[in-house]
Amino acid sequence: MLSRVANSLYWMSRYIERADNTARLVDVNLQLLLDIRRLDDQTLADHWLPIVQSSGDDELFRTLHTAATGDSVTEFLVFETANPNSIVSSIGQARENARMVRDQLTVEFWEELNRLYLFLHSPRARATWRSSPHEFFLEIKNSSLLLHGLATATVIRNEGWNFMQAGCYLERADKTSRLLDVRHTSLPARGVPALISQEDALGWSAVLRSSSAWDAYKARHGAEVQPAYVVDFLLLSDNFPRSVRFCVCALDAALRRISGTAGDRFSNDAEKLAGRLLADLSFSSPEDIFALGLHAYIDQLQGRVNAIGDALFQAYIYQPFHTLEDYQLRQQEEQQQQAAPTAGQPALA
Repeated sequence: MLSRVANSLYWMSRYIERADNTARLVDVNLQLLLDIRRLDDQTLADHWLPIVQSSGDDELFRTLHTAATGDSVTEFLVFETANPNSIVSSIGQARENARMVRDQLTVEFWEELNRLYLFLHSPRARATWRSSPHEFFLEIKNSSLLLHGLATATVIRNEGWNFMQAGCYLERADKTSRLLDVRHTSLPARGVPALISQEDALGWSAVLRSSSAWDAYKARHGAEVQPAYVVDFLLLSDNFPRSVRFCVCALDAALRRISGTAGDRFSNDAEKLAGRLLADLSFSSPEDIFALGLHAYIDQLQGRVNAIGDALFQAYIYQPFHTLEDYQLRQQEEQQQQAAPTAGQPALA
């Protein structure tokens, strides 16, 4: 597979997952405002600013907006084209990557992604947003789930599929950790937290709902919301499909399918870093995490996830050329592969 094709499939999958997670985050926090009794300017800023900070785009936000209000934060995260990680920008970049590798995708997948893109750029999107933000975000989340299902049901299990899986689970692991990091300010710097207030319990339950984890969490822990239980469930669970550990396990498996390397060894830095992170998550406990401090732990975790993405790029996407002849030869090989007829298809005369 050409490295540019792998790169487009990888980033297409990441951007779709990014839009889905942003929709989850903003939707739940809008609903959480209904349970907050005191809504002065400071309370609203304290509510919305951590959400921007969790996305890693707080510096860009400050250059575009003067204050963290509901309107400014939601505009920044949903419709702001100057923000490359907004929902509109993410779906636009996902569609552009899909367009460049259209022959690798099924008709059903392309049509749904194109439909979502056209919806977000239509007057109906703004009208739905103004009348019912929850319905707007439901459209994004349902479309993302449909795209995931269409990929699972219709895309051939080849190298392209594995790069799509790697992109999806790498992005999901990163975003689940960022959703959890929104609540770190309610915790002590180190140590397992004591009893929490009702307001904090609502905030932690919002994190679970952002990850579609509320029902699964209740099945394991009941209705009692404790930070240690939430951290354990969203970071260390081996069977909840949005937990960081589950995502890193799926990412590690996708990387090894690409290279054909067994699970007890590695052939590149991406596999080594993914396997090491998976082992650390498998043998960690909530007490270990709180001993370091949740925010410090998540900072380290996000750095390690980003390092896996960088190593994947170096292993499969970035191909240095030492001489002009090497570059010209690679260009000729790509042109020949693009022009080659598929099996059973006659070459053009």
